[in-house]
Amino acid sequence: MGETTRCMIQKAGTIAGILFLIVAACGVCFIGLDHLFPFDTTGRPVSTVIVDRHQTPLRAFADKNGVWRYPARPEQVSSLYLQALLAYEDRWFYYHPGINPLAICRAFTQNLNHRRIVSGGSTLTMQTARILDISRQGSRPSSPGFFPRMGVKLCQTFRALQLEYHFSKTEILGLYLTHAPFGANIQGIQAACYTWLGKDAKEMTRSEAALMAVLPQAPSRYRPDRHPDRAAKARDKVLDRMENFGIWTTDQIKAAKEEPVIAFRFPTSMTAPLAARRLKTVYPDAEVIHTFIDENLQMHMADLLQSYMERLPPKQSGAVMVVNHKTLEIEAYAGSADFFNTSRHGHVDMIKALRSPGSTLKPFIYGLSMDQGLIHSHSMLLDVPRYKKDYNPGNFTRGFSGPVTVTRALQDSLNLPAVQVLEAYGPGRFHDRLCNAGARFQFQGKPNLSMALGGVGTSLESLMTLYTAIGRGGIAGKPRLTPKEPVQERYLMSPGAAFIIRDILSRPFPGRQGVGRLSGALSMAWKTGTSYGFRDAWAMGLKGDYTVGVWIGRPDGSPSPGQYGAITALPLLGQVMESLTPGAGTRKPPESVSKETICWPSGIAASESPGRATGACAKKFEAWILDGQIPGTMTGETGLAAPIIRTFWIDSQGMRATPVCGGIEKKTVVLWPWQAEPFIPAHWRQASVLPKDSPVCRNIAPLTLPAIRIISISDNSILTRQPGKAGPPTIPLRTLGGRGERQWFLNQKPLMSGDRSAPFFMPMPVPGQYHLSVVDESGSFDQVCFSVIELNP
Repeated sequence: MGETTRCMIQKAGTIAGILFLIVAACGVCFIGLDHLFPFDTTGRPVSTVIVDRHQTPLRAFADKNGVWRYPARPEQVSSLYLQALLAYEDRWFYYHPGINPLAICRAFTQNLNHRRIVSGGSTLTMQTARILDISRQGSRPSSPGFFPRMGVKLCQTFRALQLEYHFSKTEILGLYLTHAPFGANIQGIQAACYTWLGKDAKEMTRSEAALMAVLPQAPSRYRPDRHPDRAAKARDKVLDRMENFGIWTTDQIKAAKEEPVIAFRFPTSMTAPLAARRLKTVYPDAEVIHTFIDENLQMHMADLLQSYMERLPPKQSGAVMVVNHKTLEIEAYAGSADFFNTSRHGHVDMIKALRSPGSTLKPFIYGLSMDQGLIHSHSMLLDVPRYKKDYNPGNFTRGFSGPVTVTRALQDSLNLPAVQVLEAYGPGRFHDRLCNAGARFQFQGKPNLSMALGGVGTSLESLMTLYTAIGRGGIAGKPRLTPKEPVQERYLMSPGAAFIIRDILSRPFPGRQGVGRLSGALSMAWKTGTSYGFRDAWAMGLKGDYTVGVWIGRPDGSPSPGQYGAITALPLLGQVMESLTPGAGTRKPPESVSKETICWPSGIAASESPGRATGACAKKFEAWILDGQIPGTMTGETGLAAPIIRTFWIDSQGMRATPVCGGIEKKTVVLWPWQAEPFIPAHWRQASVLPKDSPVCRNIAPLTLPAIRIISISDNSILTRQPGKAGPPTIPLRTLGGRGERQWFLNQKPLMSGDRSAPFFMPMPVPGQYHLSVVDESGSFDQVCFSVIELNP
């Protein structure tokens, strides 16, 4: 090796050492400056965006400065946009360390020669640093003159190196996509696409991608809504570069240039405003809140509700909730008829509001009672007045049906049978079971029988929790808006009871038989309800894997006369059901459920009734039986009890006697409950079934019968005399129960007597206070007090 070569090697080594020291010194200085002047990328709030199950924004909330800024990542943006952005702004983005020395040198030379900015050497990382600095400072820094601008560039270069030092290329690109300015108060590619294009950032065409790539260079100058021609020229410049680089073909560029720039600003999405407001309150610091809502279904439900409201009075509102009870996901949440309608109080979320549920709790009274062994699907219940009871409501129709099956009582929403069953089950226990399943109630005092008719406060959301149990085999689940909410499931009733209740509630909609054809193999189950004073109209339904709830009323709680569940809420429920797919498969009864022919009035199986007792099987029904249990008839007096069974001896004349005085045959008779007598044929009534006592047998013990009851005059009632009416006014005297002849007394004076089957009419007494009493031949008696007043002509 020659001396010259050795010297060159030494010089090269010296230069390399010097360069190494320079690089090391620069590195130490950079680390020191990075420590002294950290680049804080936090503290830049973004808009809270609520998105549906397909990531489509439902509603967004601007940040504290009123800026619409949606978070975005590269994988959430169209690949066409990324191609246009990188080709136009920074082709070497993935290869440089934050600065491009060649581009900087070229730009520095050109700008120095012209003494003004004619070319930029900024990389995408440097632009991101500048944007974040402006965002942090709140305004664009003013820097007039060439050299001050150079100082700004040096600062941006340092910040760019910081970004590259602390973040990956994907993270830096995400910061740009989130914070880049796009005109007005719009920042970030997602907010820009929804504002200027009316679509998601993944759906951009080539023309739109080119426009969005150039727009941050001059957001105010290229705003599409104000300067569509300028925006089109800037877009074409990007398209020309894409063609020059060979990234897109000539035909693609030609087609893209033919697309017009739409001069329009799309409004911010308000697809599910109340659900979004609710989630914003729960998660105030979240950037993106994912929901299970389906935007298309949500918009359809909102349109159905809003158009349906047009036929109702101005102050009324409504709410619709659709839940997939299989997953407990809320797919539609329409909390009011019109969010912006002040007359309908559209800002009030009626899905959460506490209201009276009307009759919507009745299915659970019957379902829980089935599990308790009190009833089956066709047990005999009594739709009759509750004489001498503290709680004696009437029916919505103001009439009575007498003996009815559980199925009819539930389908027709009869009040008195539901109260009868709840009284046997226990209102306290009923309340506790529903609360344990996830329902929330509010009322004064202790749980009572009025719960059967809606005498408690609850919400549509709470009712939806309970109704999911009917579709989920008895397991209630709390509906979920977002994956952030955990699955909450609680046992409510057995799978068998849930199946029977759903089967009872499954029948065609009134006047909408076509809905059944559209729904396929699976029928729809539904239940309506109306609160006291026509304040709330409800319709709850199940179809396939869906549970649906509808409420209609006035948010201020005032009455809506003539509006009730069957005519107000049920038609809307039918429209909602038509929009849902039923799902596949046919519901089969669980192993615990079977069919059995049962008898009235005994309640026993028909296979067991022959030869057992006279009158035990007057009527037959095919009933769903749970766990093989066939409970006896509930009489209404003592809850669960055997029907009224009488066993006695008869003589050769068929009269009641004892073996000592001629009784030769023992006979057992099953009687209908005495409250049912006015509603059954005469030959089934006790007077026709029970024989008379033999005159030969003296002092024979009387058959125990229900106490006699006065039913034609209520205690403490007021009767009126109308002057000038033709003929003397009369008062009918009727009773239930008792035995044989009865004596009537008015103010302790004998009035009349006779057999109980004969109608009695008493002349209306003069105005005053009166005491009416009756006694039967067994000594049973009843009494009422009433007043008579005379109306002035």
